[in-house]
Amino acid sequence: MLEKLANKLRLKTDPAVFFVSVAAIIAFVATTFFFGDWVDSVFDTASNWIMTYLGWFYISGVTIFLIFLIWIGISRFGHVRLGSDDERPEHSTPAWFAMLFAAGIGSILMFWGVAEPVSHFATPPRGNVEPGTPAAAQEALGFTLYHFGLHTWTIFALPSLAFAYFIYKRKMPPRVSSIFSPILGSKVYGPIGKTIDVVALVGTVFGVATSVGLGTIQINAGLADLLGIPEDSWIQVLIIVVVSTLACISVGLGLEKGIKVLSNLNIAMAIGLLIFIVAAGPTLFLLKSTTEAFGTYASMLPELAFWNNAFPANDDLADWQNTWTVFYWAWTITWSPFVGIFIAKISRGRTVREFVFGVLALPVGFSILWFGIFGNASFDIELNQGGGLVSRVVDDGDIPGALFAFLSHYPAATLVSGLAVLLVVIFFTTSVDSAALVVDMMASGRDDLSPAYQRITWGALMGLTTISLLAFTGEGGLETLQKVITVVGLPFFIMGYIMMFSLTKGIRDDLGDRNPVVTRQWERAYTPEEWEENEHGPTPEPIGATNYIPPEEDDDEAHTEAKFNSFFGIDDEDEEGASTEKGQS
Repeated sequence: MLEKLANKLRLKTDPAVFFVSVAAIIAFVATTFFFGDWVDSVFDTASNWIMTYLGWFYISGVTIFLIFLIWIGISRFGHVRLGSDDERPEHSTPAWFAMLFAAGIGSILMFWGVAEPVSHFATPPRGNVEPGTPAAAQEALGFTLYHFGLHTWTIFALPSLAFAYFIYKRKMPPRVSSIFSPILGSKVYGPIGKTIDVVALVGTVFGVATSVGLGTIQINAGLADLLGIPEDSWIQVLIIVVVSTLACISVGLGLEKGIKVLSNLNIAMAIGLLIFIVAAGPTLFLLKSTTEAFGTYASMLPELAFWNNAFPANDDLADWQNTWTVFYWAWTITWSPFVGIFIAKISRGRTVREFVFGVLALPVGFSILWFGIFGNASFDIELNQGGGLVSRVVDDGDIPGALFAFLSHYPAATLVSGLAVLLVVIFFTTSVDSAALVVDMMASGRDDLSPAYQRITWGALMGLTTISLLAFTGEGGLETLQKVITVVGLPFFIMGYIMMFSLTKGIRDDLGDRNPVVTRQWERAYTPEEWEENEHGPTPEPIGATNYIPPEEDDDEAHTEAKFNSFFGIDDEDEEGASTEKGQS
């Protein structure tokens, strides 16, 4: 029956996954519309239970994922290429970075760039420093970079690597269920696999809806500052409609004409805004303090990686980690399947080592620059320019308006704030359009271009889900988004542990075990003559043939990759082919 309906609608998708997922999302939207307070109550109860009893599971989980990625990157698996053994990257490193940035964290930087450092500056999370002091500023940046540095990109990188391996090495469908094939075997094509895909797909829609909701609130705050437009739920509904419409147009144009163009545009605008803040602000102070922020982050990271706030300084800080870190990890992991497939799609042809350290290093480096500059510029306003940000962000609770309150201290504030609103719109447009493209791939199990109206359907559903969360659940806003996403994130964390095992098993099965070590066997060497006899004995022949790795072609892509490999200390392919251990591929 579902097959006939799909044919009648001329859909190129898996009927079961598509229609069940769409039905589940529409059912949630309808339930929220008619029983918003009840839905809010259910998620409130569930999220409180999870934060109370499972917050430690979220915290330790991400750190374990990070350790796993570093291990797999430096292990013998690091040489494995995500695609055919002689394949090379489709996109240059700069274009790759731009799309990584736009799809993964660009929108987050705009929302939290000022708000989070200022929040922790006014209320130090561990309560061990005086609020509003230079010591509080340093700790605030350490926590902010913990939230948006290696750990955030670990959550994106793990499923991305798994998707890239199983889609491009094993040539499997672009679905979450494909990752579990080493465990489930051919059952991933049956009801079990389809159930995994539906759960992942619906959860991803919620994760993207949370991001769109945050962006909507921030756009509304910016328009309120610029044009006096009220911050109202119906204004936010209108903003969601506009952003979703733009996203649907972009996703209809496809990756090259739509998403890639917008990604390059918003990274250019973001860098321009960053340069403006450095040039118009206390330039020397920002350069020095941002460099110092990296050291602060590096020194705090080992402790924060497993910090669970077991001994809070006071009752007010007892729930701090639940409302900040646990929310971040749950939110990030729910849209990691979408980001995962998207990053996998643009990373075909790279080695596991290139992928891991590229995805972890490039965006994290930019995040350190972004938060270092915006955070320290905010501290300068508070410490040296009369303040005002703490009052608005912390006392008034206006987190979405933090960026615009910050920009009011800079020249051409109205113009720059208007450009910032446009930048937020573009960031969230690229999030929705790339999410619609990827979710459609997850539903169809195909990586070829589907009908435009099929992809647009997913963009519209994301917009409807965002509207239902913001406009119809209790008081709406950031608090509702936090509750929903904390609950939805739990099954994704469980999937993460299974994913590590499955990925390792898959690569090991394809690569094969190491050949046994063969050494020269020495006899007794108690005398000089015996030692000389052993020393001049023959060296044993190696076991197995050395695998040949084709040399790189002398083209632009090869030159870009060579520079990338040099930067991260990766051996050149020619040397690699000559020195690879016997039997290792």
